[in-house]
Formats: sequence, C-alpha cells, structure tokens
Amino acid sequence: MAKPNKMLKFTQTERDMPEKRAANERRDDFLEIYGDYVEAKAEEQASRCSQCGVPFCQNHCPLENNIPDWLKLTAEGRVKEAWEVSSATNNMPEICGRICPQDRLCEGSCVIEQSGHGTVTIGSVERYLTDTAWEEEWIEPIKPLRERAGSVGIIGAGPAGLAAAEQLRLQGWQVTVYDRHDRAGGLLIYGIPNFKLEKKIVQRRTKRLEEGGIEFVMNCDVGVDITFDKLREKHQAVLIATGVYKARDLECPGSGAEGVSAALPFLINSNKRGLGDEVVGETAEGRNVVVIGGGDTAMDCVRTAVRQGAKSVTCLYRRDHANMPGSRRETANAQEEGVSFEWLAAPKSIHDEGGNASAVRADRMRLGQKDASGRQSPEAIEGAEFDVEADLVIKALGFSPEDMKVMSEELTTTRWGTVRVNPLSFETNLPGVYAAGDIVRGASLVVWAIREGRDAAEHMHKYLRELERAETKVAAE
Repeated sequence: MAKPNKMLKFTQTERDMPEKRAANERRDDFLEIYGDYVEAKAEEQASRCSQCGVPFCQNHCPLENNIPDWLKLTAEGRVKEAWEVSSATNNMPEICGRICPQDRLCEGSCVIEQSGHGTVTIGSVERYLTDTAWEEEWIEPIKPLRERAGSVGIIGAGPAGLAAAEQLRLQGWQVTVYDRHDRAGGLLIYGIPNFKLEKKIVQRRTKRLEEGGIEFVMNCDVGVDITFDKLREKHQAVLIATGVYKARDLECPGSGAEGVSAALPFLINSNKRGLGDEVVGETAEGRNVVVIGGGDTAMDCVRTAVRQGAKSVTCLYRRDHANMPGSRRETANAQEEGVSFEWLAAPKSIHDEGGNASAVRADRMRLGQKDASGRQSPEAIEGAEFDVEADLVIKALGFSPEDMKVMSEELTTTRWGTVRVNPLSFETNLPGVYAAGDIVRGASLVVWAIREGRDAAEHMHKYLRELERAETKVAAE
C-alpha cells in the first residue's frame, strides 16, 4: 500500500512562524525574540514545501543547501536524517537559521511564496533541526580519519575563518586560528546582538572546534603582535579571513562632534556587557538616538538602542522603504519595538551645543535617475530640510577593508582595498596564501562568508596535499 504524501500541504496549511514575543516585552531585554518549533509544528510547516522540480530556494542560497530534501525528511519525522543533510553543506545551520535574511534569499524565492500562499518557513525549520541535534547530542567532536603534519594558519575567527578551520581539520591538518579579539566568533560574537543570536549558540560551536584539535590564539593582531612573514614561516598555508571593520564615515559638517559614534564600537560594547565584561563607554539610555543607514547593521543599532532605554530612536535612510538593503523582517521588528523611520532623508549637518551633538539636520530626498547599479539615485529636494533631536548619532553606513599593507606590502589588493584572489581557487598573489569572506567580497552576509571559507579550504587542502606528495617523493629519493 502506497504511503500517503506528506508534502504539498501549502493549500491546506497556513504559514506559521514560531511564536514571537510581544514588542513591549522584548524591548526590555536582549533575549532572542522568536520561540522554537516543537516537532509536530516543524513537521507541519516543512510539509508545506511543494518539492518543485527546479528548487529556487536552493538556487538562491549561497551555500546551495539541499533545502527540499531536508524539508521532506522533516515532514516525515526523520529529524536526524534531515539534520545530517542540512549540516552536510553548512557549518553553522542553526546560526544561519537565526540571522540569514531569508526574505531576500531562500524564502524570498520560494515558489509558493510567489503564488501567494506564503513561503515555507525555511529558516525556522533549519534552526529547529540543529538545535535538536545539539539537544540530542548528535553533534560530535571533530575526529579526522588521519592526522597530517601540514600546518595551516587562519587569520580571523569570524564565520569564514571558522568554516575553513573546521573543513581543514576534518581532513586532518593542524589548524591554528589567530584573532585580535579575546573571544572567537568575530561579528557573530561582537557585532550581532543577542536578541538575534544568543552568544551561547556561537560559543558551543567554537568549543567544538577547540575540542576537535583546532588551536585558537586570541588577542593576537597579525601585523602588530606577530608579523605576517613569521606566520608564513610557521605554516605551510595561510588563510586571510579578517573581515572588514573600517567604518565608512559621515561626510557632513559637525560629524566630529561628541556623541557621534560608529556603529561597530556601539554594538561591540553592548555585546561585551551582555557577556559580562565591564565596559567603560556610552550607552543609549535616556538619550535621543539617530541612526543613519538602512542595512542590517542599522537595524541592529536601533533595536539595541531601544533595549538600552533610549528616550527616542529614529532611523534616517536616504532611499525609500522598498529600496532598503536590510531585511524586511528586521525593519518590521524595529517598527514594532517603537523605532521611528524617516525614509528619503539624508543627513546634511550635525548641530552641536558646546561640542556635543544636539540634532541632525536632514534633507528630504526624492529618487531620480538610475545609477550604474540600476538603483535610483537619491536627490535632495531644495528647501525641504528638517531637524531631528539627537544627542547620540550612530553611523551605520557600511564597512570598508582596513589597510592590508600593514599586514604585507607584497599582498595585491583591489581598488576597493579588498584582497585580490583567483576567483576559482581563492589564492592570492602569494603562494600558499588564500583569502575568503568579506575581505575578498566586501561587507556581505554571514552565509557568504561560510560558503567562501568552505571553498577556500577545499583548495587549500589540494595545495597542502601537493606539498605533502612532493615531500614524500623527496624523502623516498
């Protein structure tokens, strides 16, 4: 007797996200805002997948995750198998399930979303699978089939570096990760707020890597505490996965006033407080906060300011809502939590009283002709200025690479300051030196960093195997 089809239930079953805490409750703490699926609900929501012949969700996932397969397995109650398929292409599924902008990637391209039935809740099912795997202790320490003598140095303990470290360690290579911060995780630890990603989720990942034989050297700024040349002497291959941390500046009169801050220091200090560190620095408590920018970092800043007890929080963005680069879901969450948005508004100057910021004067904008990227260029409307009270102004205008020449004068960079690599192998102009993640592609998504870390590791493994064969051949002679 044929088994009943568990899939294609999207016409019978409504889309149902995990329960979200009420805005008036969640704005007072830094806990994650979404609850967890129970097994029956995960099965129900996974069964809405149409199992289409061309899986657009998979095609629009940077990791090319086998989404239809693990949705089908989840719907059939085969949770461990579903997790195994999910984790085969992703080193951090539960992290991507929490912070990926699914509305712009897999869920945004879901066929049933396009037909008006509401997308499959891919991210929430992905999170459920790996959280369950941790609870059931299915996730084991890394155990290479054989140990190899070759040594790899990875600069940067963010998602690209961690993904590459895991892949190389699985092959048996001796891996050391260097990072300037005191904890591994990069922006996963210090950039992304707890209400999106609780730090214990990241820490259990890095603990697993340590237990699997990966060495972490923290508080080590390569180029300052140890030279890049020394690192190359110590290791047969090196991966640069430093990310991009240099804040793009605000170019308007008054931008140097006290109370004007870059986004990353604001977020880092907040996350350090959440981790129990004593931090001397400003918070948003009792202040009128204006955040300038429209990406996910801007949303992290406005929502953090709310939780720190700001008097008011306003986001200025020079284009309209439809053209915001950040996640629609995050923007909606910010609006629910009381953030005011001034669309089509760009800062013209910062007013100050006695050297301290007091207000942002902004131009009203309109969208004009399309630029080279195909986006409409914002233009100021003459005579349409307005002021927003602000004694804390946060610049969330994106990030640029730091000067890579500090690390090595020989390293070739692009005109944007990113590291130039062979796009197929991720190798730089220096033999045995590779680069991946934001330091190659510019500020981007965590999921892209994981993808490039994995791809770079694959080519580094081939390079190290060639060195290993050459050494074996010389020894035999």
